[in-house]
Amino acid sequence: MTTASSAQHVNNVQKSLMMNGPEGTIGLATSSNLLEDIERFGDVGSIDDNMESLLSHDGGDGRDLYGALKQSPTEYQKESSSKSFTFFEVGCQRTRNNSMVTCCHFSSDGKSLASAGHDRKVVLWNMDTMQTESTPEEHKLVITDVRFRPNSSQLATASVDKSVRLWDAANPNFCLQAYTGHCSPIMSLDFHPKKNDIFCFCDHDNEIQYWSVSPFSCTHMFKGGTTQVRFQPRTGRLLAAASDKVVSVFDIETDRKTHSFLGHSELVNYICWDANGDYLASVSQNLVKVWSMNSGECIQEFSSNGNQFHSCVFHPSYSTLLVIGGISSLELWNMAENKSMTIAAHDNIISALAQSSVNGMVASASHDSSVKLWK
Repeated sequence: MTTASSAQHVNNVQKSLMMNGPEGTIGLATSSNLLEDIERFGDVGSIDDNMESLLSHDGGDGRDLYGALKQSPTEYQKESSSKSFTFFEVGCQRTRNNSMVTCCHFSSDGKSLASAGHDRKVVLWNMDTMQTESTPEEHKLVITDVRFRPNSSQLATASVDKSVRLWDAANPNFCLQAYTGHCSPIMSLDFHPKKNDIFCFCDHDNEIQYWSVSPFSCTHMFKGGTTQVRFQPRTGRLLAAASDKVVSVFDIETDRKTHSFLGHSELVNYICWDANGDYLASVSQNLVKVWSMNSGECIQEFSSNGNQFHSCVFHPSYSTLLVIGGISSLELWNMAENKSMTIAAHDNIISALAQSSVNGMVASASHDSSVKLWK
């Protein structure tokens, strides 16, 4: 390796994560340590191997995750291909009035990130220019959830003020539609991935409602969700809903409950699907559980060990890697090999996580008034 290419590689590696110490925690590498390693090994191959020790092998598109988890690490490594793995902060923006951020979501094309919370407005972050703009403060209380309409610049917000509002990121200066007649705080909402004129929300009274965008009206309602609702990716055939310590999965065509996932000893405060909709992760403060839609069973779980988990998202490029938000730190959990790394990320609770398979980024929203980008 030439001196120039070595220097460039050091510069790149400085931004990447390395294992530090017996506890398996992660920190940013220092240039002196990297240069010492290069001098000792004569190449950077060993450094790369160390960085990729968390996720040196990945199971492709994740369709065989259940099988991979049942295999031994040796078998899994033989069948998987290696990828270069990095995870570092590439951007940060803070709310102007130091308000806590409660939610975030990427648009389908990965060009916009929306975040919201206690400042009662949506901040829109342009991923190309890194510039931000925001909606007016039409919500009266905390915004609990924000979701982009699939393949559209439109997005919807839910709020403790008992309203749902529809916006257009291309012209965020006014609200397109508003439903303000609800009788309970609205805790979460989501758009159907294929029929994008349909969205649903859940409220504090455990009621789930389906709505049509045009005309803007309620089409159906039933009981079953309080904390969060998320449609199954791609097909939207299923709807997952968290309520108390239970995660329920409904067939949206029949409203029949197909699964009732039990096992959390504390309130479930976050749920997320993998990209294919084959697996669902649920988060309580002390535990993350991963459920298989095929078997209806919990196939893996991960204890917080006192960290207090709050959010999670499947990594956009590594199908067996779950990114978990705790108090100030992110946990990178390789489910297939049951290995993890801890990354210092925020100064307070990481309340929400989002990912974009288009740009390969993960976004973290926190009560420390910031939203960060990771790649």
